[in-house]
Amino acid sequence: MFPVKSTALATTAGRTASLAERAHRLKLPPAHRRLPSIILMTDPVRLPDPLPAIRQLPRQAAVIFRNYGYDATDRLRTALPIAKACRRRGVPFLVAADWRLAAEVRADGLHLPEWMVSQGRRDWRGVAGRLSLITAAAHSPAAVRRAIGLGVDAVLLSPVFPTASHPGAPTLGLIRFIRQVSVSPIPVYALGGITPLTAKRLAGSGAAGVAGISGFSHPHWRSRTLR
Repeated sequence: MFPVKSTALATTAGRTASLAERAHRLKLPPAHRRLPSIILMTDPVRLPDPLPAIRQLPRQAAVIFRNYGYDATDRLRTALPIAKACRRRGVPFLVAADWRLAAEVRADGLHLPEWMVSQGRRDWRGVAGRLSLITAAAHSPAAVRRAIGLGVDAVLLSPVFPTASHPGAPTLGLIRFIRQVSVSPIPVYALGGITPLTAKRLAGSGAAGVAGISGFSHPHWRSRTLR
């Protein structure tokens, strides 16, 4: 389903290794070290073929399958090879929103979009015992608090830095991100505008790691965002 070209694979390897190195240098608190330090988020538009990136992920990574807008059949068909690639690579595979799909493909975890957090959705609790990691998306301190109330393991807070996908959109900025990390009782990941260069600025911030999408596939990754 996802053809792989050797040149694309080599380019992806360099980008992923560089970002992973930056993530590794975040100097994570001891309680966070069991968590992945880099999270690749799939997207059918910005990352239509995630398999080359997955094959080059470091062992301390994870993948969130977030192909929204697909019907159940297409989601299953698309998720299966990605889940298989994650198992081969030895990295956790999480499914966004669809807890039934997570159970069907034997995912390692579940990711709650902010709309599920805002609605206080708890229908996923039935499969929580079989999952090793549950994360949630948040774009504000209030959303972080709601996610904590749902009992998730970690939060992906965004956008930290300006993103190419939403030019001119408001961002948290480094200071507000650090402030949120400092008061959160659970690990917080940085999402939005993450590159190897911006990831360097997160050193010492207390972030659990970094997450992104499109920067894994862009040839000029040093000046582009992962979002």
